[in-house]
Amino acid sequence: MFVDVDNVTSKQICVMRKQLRAIGGKMIMGKNTHFKAALLDITTEPDARKPDYEEKKARFGGWKARPHLNIIRDNLNGNTGMIFTNGDLSEIKGILDTQVREAPAKVGALAPKDVIVEPGPTGMDPKQTQFFQALNIATKIVKGQIEIVNPVTVITTGDKIAPGQAALLDKLKICPFEYKMNVKSFLENGKIFDAKVLSITSEDILGFFQEGTNNLTSISLASGYVVPSAAPHMIINAFKNLAGAALACDYGFPQLEALKSAAKAAPKAGAAGGAKAAAVEEVVEEPEEDVDMGDLFGGGEDDY
Repeated sequence: MFVDVDNVTSKQICVMRKQLRAIGGKMIMGKNTHFKAALLDITTEPDARKPDYEEKKARFGGWKARPHLNIIRDNLNGNTGMIFTNGDLSEIKGILDTQVREAPAKVGALAPKDVIVEPGPTGMDPKQTQFFQALNIATKIVKGQIEIVNPVTVITTGDKIAPGQAALLDKLKICPFEYKMNVKSFLENGKIFDAKVLSITSEDILGFFQEGTNNLTSISLASGYVVPSAAPHMIINAFKNLAGAALACDYGFPQLEALKSAAKAAPKAGAAGGAKAAAVEEVVEEPEEDVDMGDLFGGGEDDY
């Protein structure tokens, strides 16, 4: 596993090393130049013209091509460490996620996420309104202290943190970021995989499989092409049609008799409805009376 160790403290690394050792994992940290030099030495075929030919040829039980080591060398960029394990990778990721520390906003650093300050009292006196004015944050004075009126995004993901932003968050005693060891990618069976694969759980796989099975069954029922998952639905639908036709023509068969018995044993809705109807007062509609409009629109043919 290739992990990003930016802003990770030595104490965090020591704790993770101990936890990884307990499950058979091993963390290796070092300079990329040393790693790459060692990997290049292992992957380069010995030259028979050089005096150390026999020594290199006999190293590691004989030289052989190791293309996966080239993949490792290509991924050693930046502040990267490696974790080796034959166990469950998700368990390794769980250990890394437990070692998280809060961190303040540092001037010049790139923001890993948005920082939103919620409205409310800040505990700062009115003399310090210039910090908010410089960042175009609407404020008001309530009970002798500054209060933010609306939620405001102080820092956006990917932006370089300005001195004013860092000073404001420091005065508000907000540590907006958290630093931990993040998995960048991992190598397995000679292939490199993205770290997002580790977030897939067994429940997610079963959910995708269930969704695909439902789609396949729906297509089968719509097209009439029988597949094993759609066969039970087709049999049930056929039985419903057969039962409906038998009830319409008063024809019986053993399976239908069981349905009739169950229907007779069920409570009737009419009994409850009758009790409610008795409590409802009868509403008598009065006949509409003809209203004499007089000669509003004219009295007869002479008016035309």
